[in-house]
Amino acid sequence: MTDLEAAGQVPIDELVHLSFLVQQVLGEASARHELSIIQTRVLGILRDREPGMQELARLLGTDKSSASGLVNRAERRGLVQRRIPDQDRRSVLISITDEGQRVIAAVSVEVGEKLRELLSGLPAGDQASLARLLARVIELADAETAATGVRTPPSTAIR
Repeated sequence: MTDLEAAGQVPIDELVHLSFLVQQVLGEASARHELSIIQTRVLGILRDREPGMQELARLLGTDKSSASGLVNRAERRGLVQRRIPDQDRRSVLISITDEGQRVIAAVSVEVGEKLRELLSGLPAGDQASLARLLARVIELADAETAATGVRTPPSTAIR
């Protein structure tokens, strides 16, 4: 048990510092592929879903016009495409292209390698404990979202 745990304190500073480290890793990998972190999040979200613009904006925690600008830039690079579904010609769905899949896969590999490197100094048991604790924090955040309707940003950028 750490001193923080013994004192009943939540390790806020450590969580914030960890957040900065993860953002730095994500930012560096994204930059190597000429992406911003939010552009990487767009591609991460689109890996396994085809949302409309409003849903994409909600998942990004931004407004529809900002999401539209992100999609426009990604579309010009050939990373995403707009598709009009047959069943509702008034709506537009956003999907990732093969090139977008290639780019997000490369970013994911780079981020994963760097984060594994950062965690490699921890014994396997500690890594497993950390994974369980982080999954529990995410589960609690999801439960809070379900209870309040206020959505926290998704964790779909990298996995």
